[in-house]
Amino acid sequence: MQTTPEHNERIAKMTFASVYPHYLAKVEKKGRTKEELHQVISWLTGFDDKDLQSLIEEKATFQEFFERAKLHPHANLITGIICGYRIEEITNPLTQQVRYLDKLVDELAKGRKIEKILR
Repeated sequence: MQTTPEHNERIAKMTFASVYPHYLAKVEKKGRTKEELHQVISWLTGFDDKDLQSLIEEKATFQEFFERAKLHPHANLITGIICGYRIEEITNPLTQQVRYLDKLVDELAKGRKIEKILR
């Protein structure tokens, strides 16, 4: 399943601040912690807690979020299906990066060990 230009545009304009509370609620509902969530986000993006708080406060879009990120060199090892899309087949780089993040949060919520999540 290929993403559409409209889908890619919608993701680019979405703010990290609007999605972050959903990530946090998802992992906490499954017994994981905010610290673990920040650990997986940091692994993928290089952001620390201060950076994340700043991005949330300024309502950075996902486009701005990933433009500032230093994507982990092993991010391409994140594979599988998330939101109906096979991550490794997504051709739009930004959409793929957002889905990497979604997949890591999903794995954390499903109880996967941090060592396995952080490829």
